[in-house]
Amino acid sequence: MAEVVTGDAVVLDVQIAQLPVRAVGAVIDIAVTVIGYLLGLMLWAATLEQFDEAITAAILIIFTVLVLVGYPVAMETATRGRSLGKIVMGLRVVSDDGGPERFRQALFRALAAVVEIWMLLGSPAVLCSLLSPKGKRIGDIFAGTVVISERGGRLPPPPAMPPSLSWWAASLQLSGLSGAQAELARQFLARAPQLEPHLRYQMACRIAADVLAHVAPPPPPGTPPHLALAAVLAERHRRELARLRPPGPPAAPPQPWPQPPQSWPPTGGFTPPR
Repeated sequence: MAEVVTGDAVVLDVQIAQLPVRAVGAVIDIAVTVIGYLLGLMLWAATLEQFDEAITAAILIIFTVLVLVGYPVAMETATRGRSLGKIVMGLRVVSDDGGPERFRQALFRALAAVVEIWMLLGSPAVLCSLLSPKGKRIGDIFAGTVVISERGGRLPPPPAMPPSLSWWAASLQLSGLSGAQAELARQFLARAPQLEPHLRYQMACRIAADVLAHVAPPPPPGTPPHLALAAVLAERHRRELARLRPPGPPAAPPQPWPQPPQSWPPTGGFTPPR
């Protein structure tokens, strides 16, 4: 697993695609490209007698560019970071900030692939992927992308947003919350029903104090610690989905809410179980 920080300072836990899996996906894409190119050459050969030499040479050059550059760019742009090989292997290209791959990035990757994969038989791509902490090839470095696996172990579903805390969660600054802290809180909430009540309350207070020290503003006074944790994780997950969702029409600006100045932990309104 690796952490990707989005433009909204939200940390996404993603699984970087391993080199063998990427290699199999690349072989599938290369096979599809070669088959398409050979079929195109057959059609091109049929035009040799109908046009002069200059026109047939121009047709061959244009067709070669469309196959080697146009096809991967169009495919990855239309599928938001997936080619046929990546679809088969469960891979996807995303931006370094966790967002979907853009046309410009797909173009950079395709142009780099002409050199590092087609002209140099993939050796620079393999070496660069082995040396890169995120398994990036040269095209990924220039384009600002990373290939992730969508078939990794799935995390448990995020907790539901407590309705009474949705207004507070929408105003949270989550830039100081690390992936490890969020994962600890998520595991605690998943196991909380199995814990003894007094131990559950103590753990909730300790984990909530650590998590809420890295977010702002503090929760309303008297907020139970487990509800505060649930609100933070639900809002964090909502922002992850919003970041990865295709852009749509701008939403109406949210109405301002009063922000209580009290700090955590609460001084009253919630007592431990007896």
